[in-house]
Amino acid sequence: MKMRFLIYGFMGLLVSPSLWAQEPEDTALAPDDFQNHYYESLKQKGIENYDKALDELNQCEKIQPNNAVVYFEKGKNYYFMKRYNEAFDQFKKVTEMDDKNRWAWAGMYDVCYDTKDYNRAIAIVQKLIEFKADYKEDLCSLYMLTKQYDKALDLINDLNATVGKSDKRELYMAQILQDAKYQGPEKNDLVDKIKKFPKDESNYIALIYLYSQSNQEEKALEVARQLEKEIPNSEWAQVSLFKYHLNGNNGEQAVKSMNIVLASDKIDKKIKHRMLNEFLIFTKTNPQFESDLDKAIGYFDEDKEVNVAKEIGKFYQAKKEWAKAVKYYEMHQKSHSDDMEGILLLLQAYTESLQFEKLGRLSTELIELFPTQPQLYYYNGLALNQLRQYKLAKNTLEAGLDFIVDDLVLEINFNLQLGEAYAGLGDAKKKNEYFEKASQLLEKTKKK
Repeated sequence: MKMRFLIYGFMGLLVSPSLWAQEPEDTALAPDDFQNHYYESLKQKGIENYDKALDELNQCEKIQPNNAVVYFEKGKNYYFMKRYNEAFDQFKKVTEMDDKNRWAWAGMYDVCYDTKDYNRAIAIVQKLIEFKADYKEDLCSLYMLTKQYDKALDLINDLNATVGKSDKRELYMAQILQDAKYQGPEKNDLVDKIKKFPKDESNYIALIYLYSQSNQEEKALEVARQLEKEIPNSEWAQVSLFKYHLNGNNGEQAVKSMNIVLASDKIDKKIKHRMLNEFLIFTKTNPQFESDLDKAIGYFDEDKEVNVAKEIGKFYQAKKEWAKAVKYYEMHQKSHSDDMEGILLLLQAYTESLQFEKLGRLSTELIELFPTQPQLYYYNGLALNQLRQYKLAKNTLEAGLDFIVDDLVLEINFNLQLGEAYAGLGDAKKKNEYFEKASQLLEKTKKK
């Protein structure tokens, strides 16, 4: 968001890679007392003993009351103590003594930024721009923070023209253009730019976004087609064309567009997730494209934020399409074998789809890996009961009971399955005992 300067350096001297690294070295220092107090202040600052450092600097000030370095150092010590008003005053004194002392202006900016006094920061950054043009990026951010969108838009356009576009400024532009007030003029400007620079992809992308924001899908599609014509290998053109093909029920072309986008490094993951979700809904009524959906999931194998196969499994689970839920949960489990949520979703899907052999086999393997997870013992006992292996079911369920902690529902289910196991073993007394216990626990849940 902003350029930062107050960082620790050698012997406690605060330096910066850009501004404060060039602190003035030509200040005349007294050979004895002043120098001794000054370097002691640097030493104390280096060990974060700021009060002591300030005491030493006050001695320096008595000896040389017009030395800007003393006030600058006092400002830094106050800043690190978070005594922002005093820090600002010290830096300001330096600028009053020397209007071109950029390090002091930078110190004032740090104070304003940390105290969120963005309006005052703007005037300071405008001064800093005289020393370093890179501060225009900071000014742009400050205009956004203070909602001065007219000024921000002018500056964004200026920076785009002079130093090229940046991801941050593109985000700012998108934020500004959510306001209908700015959309009309910006659309016209982008149309003109496309006429002048037909090979500049970014102008098409911005115009497609604007039309999409104002629900002018036909115009967005028209621009996407124009982009595809001018730049045939444009990956961004396929984002809009994908939606067009879906709306036209043209699955083959939609798949082609989707695969181009999913393979692209230029296009944001959020857009890719949205496309995949739209294609998932499309396959609900066009199941012949499910194999293409499965291939598309492969593009997200390295996605650390969203487990796509698991989310698709949840989509089908919500619709109680258990066979499809199983398919995608199994896909997820292959690459995320330690995801307990995914494991339990798969085991439940096996249960709902009556796949008890798979349920028993997988839960047995997982108990070896996660021996303290009671849910695994429950699913294993349930599967063994359904497969009429009642003795094994009893042993598994009794072992798993020890791991239940503050989970009444799970405890009820354990007791029900133990009742089933004893019923299968012909022990009516134990069967009734466990069913009665389940009933008592159920009454507890009703009271909560």
